[in-house]
Amino acid sequence: MPEENAMTGGGLNEPISMRNFTERLPGVVFQFHRDHNGHMHFPFLAGSGTSLPGIDRDALRQDARHMLDRLDEEDHPRVMAAIERSARWRIPIATKFRIRLSGRRCRWVALRAQPEDSATGVLWHGLMIDITEQMAEEARLRRLSDTDDLTGLANRRRLMARLDEEIAKSNRHGSPLSLMLIDLDHFKRVNDTWGHLQGDQVLTEFATLCQRLLREEDVIGRLGGEEFAVVLPQTPLVASHPLAERLRRTIADHDFSIANGQVTVSIGLAEYRLGEPRDALIDRADRSLYAAKRQGRNRVVT
Repeated sequence: MPEENAMTGGGLNEPISMRNFTERLPGVVFQFHRDHNGHMHFPFLAGSGTSLPGIDRDALRQDARHMLDRLDEEDHPRVMAAIERSARWRIPIATKFRIRLSGRRCRWVALRAQPEDSATGVLWHGLMIDITEQMAEEARLRRLSDTDDLTGLANRRRLMARLDEEIAKSNRHGSPLSLMLIDLDHFKRVNDTWGHLQGDQVLTEFATLCQRLLREEDVIGRLGGEEFAVVLPQTPLVASHPLAERLRRTIADHDFSIANGQVTVSIGLAEYRLGEPRDALIDRADRSLYAAKRQGRNRVVT
């Protein structure tokens, strides 16, 4: 067999055809064509990735919509815009997207393609690789980096990032925003009396109570130790105060898993003032929190 038509296969000297080689690739090697009228199809497809459920290789050779219509609705506009930019400026495409499969499942795909002129339009030569496991691992690592190990709430880094996002929205749209700082009263006494394991259990139960009581759009996080904060988007002070009071009462009435059963919290509230720095908002909420402690704890101060 001529050298250009054969490659080594399972054994070092076992020849295989180029077609067999491409079919074994862990992805898809393709040509993608768009004619002057906008019709798109795949003249060539090869590789193990073409065996995805619902992906008909023969149909794609006639019309690319059999795959494009399966793109996730959030990804579809971005992919089509990337194709358009590449066709107009003859620049490579480098993107990733989700393909919807049956049963509400989807697969993540990374795509790289190089365009060139053809007599009838634009022809891309490229590669698609399934990166579903990689995306799942990245999402897991993001959750770990954003999450407090003990309570499962947002950690300080994630909370500050969300607060920055909400401040930017408030400045852009003039929408209200409030910040709640929470401190468990005399928590050192809990640790000293019942031990750190019981103290950790109290923090875990407290986190669960807060998540149950707060709204879906609210973001609660652990700042450290027994200190927590809640970002309250679209919420003026007049609305955040009753929410904080309900939270305080529920915690005081809850039977925690320690001998005396009761834990209380002090809460400080502040509403964002348009244009002020983030630290100024935190400082005002912090001063309210310490005022609550000076006034006897187990109370909300604005």
